[in-house]
Amino acid sequence: MLIQFNFKNFKSFRDEVSLDLTATKITEHEDHVAEAANDKLLKVAAIYGANASGKSNVYDAFEYMTYYVVESFKFGDEEERRRKTGDAYLKVTPFLFDETSRDEETTFEVFYVDNSEDTGRTYQYGFSLKNDEVVEEWLYSKAKTARNKYRTIFYRKKGEELEMNGFSKNHVENIKASLNKESLIVSLGSKLRIARLKKVRDWFLSNEIVNFGDPAENFLLSRVLPEGFVDRKEVRDNVAEYFASFDEAIQDFNVEELSQDDEKEKSFKIDALHKIGDSGKMASIPLKQESSGTLKMFALYSSLKEVLDQGSILFIDELNARLHPLLVRNIILTFLSPEINTQNAQLVFTTHDIWQFSNELLRRDEIWMVNKNREGVSELYSLVEFRDEEGNKVRRDEALAKNYLTGNYGAIPALKPIKMLKGRAVDGK
Repeated sequence: MLIQFNFKNFKSFRDEVSLDLTATKITEHEDHVAEAANDKLLKVAAIYGANASGKSNVYDAFEYMTYYVVESFKFGDEEERRRKTGDAYLKVTPFLFDETSRDEETTFEVFYVDNSEDTGRTYQYGFSLKNDEVVEEWLYSKAKTARNKYRTIFYRKKGEELEMNGFSKNHVENIKASLNKESLIVSLGSKLRIARLKKVRDWFLSNEIVNFGDPAENFLLSRVLPEGFVDRKEVRDNVAEYFASFDEAIQDFNVEELSQDDEKEKSFKIDALHKIGDSGKMASIPLKQESSGTLKMFALYSSLKEVLDQGSILFIDELNARLHPLLVRNIILTFLSPEINTQNAQLVFTTHDIWQFSNELLRRDEIWMVNKNREGVSELYSLVEFRDEEGNKVRRDEALAKNYLTGNYGAIPALKPIKMLKGRAVDGK
């Protein structure tokens, strides 16, 4: 489970911010809290903010950290990389709106409990990048019984001797021989099949990161079939049962393989079978002709199943796009349900959906805000942290949605009349 995600000097975030999923000592919705490694953790975090406030940059920061952990073992000589992959790696984007930050390092860090280990061990992993170079990287761990004492697994800093503890001499020599300035030790070590490092990379790979605010990604995701969907009837039945939670019309799916000249490339025609009233008959509709909301839920099935089975994280940008608020609420309730979410999977999402901004659904420490200040710097804070100008906290019985829309908590757009659209006078009228 994710305990904390910290980052600094990334896109609109100049200063260090922390998305902390540690449950605070408030008393509402105590059943939302899960215990892991002697910590009390939350399973849901909803992130609100105005357009262009930077809330999607929280998603982007986690996505970029994951990308760099998974891919950086490939990075090295630029020309060689382009020759082999046809593409260059994505450089990190610091805060660009002051002269100091654009030349400083960008930092990412996570604290997490690896659910796959079942040992309660906590990991602290992070790195700092500057331009195309890793200037610092660290990995610490803490046993469940060790309280606050972390042990160094490795520590790397530009210009200093590499520190690696508990690794074989051969592994250390291989790392030193192969490591370049762009690559992370965790990424390279995983490629070299060093189990302790591969486990960290696998934790990032186990998470699902989905951008439903991107039309192109929506299109591609809606065409990715769940594993086993084509040749296993029980998988199609599970998907149909999943659809029944919000649309009972879809009863089944029909899959037909299309002939291809290239035998290696298979394609399929998929129809959704809808019941026709009470007649018992079915109507067949091509899946690609279903509504955008239905296609989004089809795309979401695989990610939901993966994270709920593994107890990992589903990180979604614009969860509410093309979905009814009650359907969004049902997804949130799935993660909050101890009966369904038995592995303590977590859902972190950005949204504008005011229906979910409710103390009937979420705790104050599960609701997060992104506000952009007058300097153009994004700030991240939870409702439980927020204080008004007089230092007052947000009460548990407040009308949260109403107060948010009236600007009590910040993180809303500052609106003015759109005067430039006023109709022009014609013939002096």
